Amino acid sequence: MKKVIVIGCPGSGKSVFSRALHELTGLPLFPLDLICWSPDRTFLPKDEKIKKISEILSKDEWIIDGNYGSTMKMRMEKCDTIIFLDYPTEVCLDGIISRRGTKRPDLPWVEPSDEIDEEFIEFVKNYNTINRPVVLELMKKQDGKRQLVFKSREEADDFLQSFKNDK
Repeated sequence: MKKVIVIGCPGSGKSVFSRALHELTGLPLFPLDLICWSPDRTFLPKDEKIKKISEILSKDEWIIDGNYGSTMKMRMEKCDTIIFLDYPTEVCLDGIISRRGTKRPDLPWVEPSDEIDEEFIEFVKNYNTINRPVVLELMKKQDGKRQLVFKSREEADDFLQSFKNDK
């Protein structure tokens, strides 16, 4: 496991899981939110984003945390391990609520605790119906890759703990 992508619905805990995996493996960690967004909440132009991600993909080792469907296929093709946090919608919504107003190392701004992004909440509510099938279809096409699908935070934590115990 040298080139890992961690994907899943927003709020699933991709960044927390990725940081823990980074601590256990020493693999360099690249949160896509830091690559794709500016502190003023503007999105990086697509060509710049692709260039930055391509540079990371050319490295020998990495963990890339995040979804971003426009680059998911290219990341899946270059990784050796896909970790999909495939959690129920309610878990993800709780994750989003719990992180509001908190400074995070994987996001270039603090999400205001008094603001609700309704469009983002709708995206999360529809993720398992709209985006999840696309992710699963892409995963089916990745022969020879290690694919780990966790259905709960407990399963993901158990994996991290077993990884830690095996060291």
